[in-house]
Amino acid sequence: MINRYIRAIAGTFVIISVLLGMYVNQNWLWFTIFVGANLLQSAFTKWCLMETFLVKLGVKREENNCEAS
Repeated sequence: MINRYIRAIAGTFVIISVLLGMYVNQNWLWFTIFVGANLLQSAFTKWCLMETFLVKLGVKREENNCEAS
């Protein structure tokens, strides 16, 4: 379940930051790069900052989270 939250939040952040970059200020695109870089590093390190936040908010961690599909 936590993987769904992470994907939904990351997708929402990307869409919002691209729209803000298009219609408000191009500097919002740096936020898109930040989200993408975090997704990329989590693929290699198996550590996700958003997962840490969600666990602190009370979302239960899945067993073998990195291998779950």
